[in-house]
Amino acid sequence: MKIYASMLAANSSCFGEELRKVSDADGIHWDIMDGSFVDAISFGAEVVRSLRKQTQQIFDVHLMVKNPEKHIETFANAGANIITVHAEATHHLHGTLQKIKSLGKKSGVAINPATSIEFLPYVLDVLDVVLIMTVNPGKSGQTFIMQQIDKIKRVTEVISDKIEICVDGGINEKTILPCVNAGAKNFVVGSRIFNSDNYSEAIKKLRGYSY
Repeated sequence: MKIYASMLAANSSCFGEELRKVSDADGIHWDIMDGSFVDAISFGAEVVRSLRKQTQQIFDVHLMVKNPEKHIETFANAGANIITVHAEATHHLHGTLQKIKSLGKKSGVAINPATSIEFLPYVLDVLDVVLIMTVNPGKSGQTFIMQQIDKIKRVTEVISDKIEICVDGGINEKTILPCVNAGAKNFVVGSRIFNSDNYSEAIKKLRGYSY
């Protein structure tokens, strides 16, 4: 099981300190928003690049942007280990995932709550991670959409064991166990970690609820 700490929920005035406080997380999740695919605007590649020097943790870059293929190389060079694009954001999903792989990075596809998974069989050859959104993208602190549990189950039936399922949105002690039971093993967690008094303890508790 892996817990990725979502920096969208962190205190942006002291990212370096926040990173040190989530050293127990398996990786760091960066939500890159362009103000077009989603309403909000968040971090750019220079933020990722500058903080890459401060930790050896996995950097999981989630591109919530239109035409993500234009930005893949920039974030690959900034230090991303995993680059995830939205199925809804590009006309050439297979080619976009293929480009991520060609740069030596793990490729991921994010699926919004109302998006069908019918496309998945056609990109499995270039896919490492399926990111199932259990909230609508663009804002931290939203409520988990329980109907997505069924989507997690259906994704497990389509993909191979070599492809990871990750769940993003509204993860806490109440929602993580149904996801695990449905087949998910990896989680993006924001508010539950960064709104707590002890980040390490929050991560530990979430791992405990997964068994």
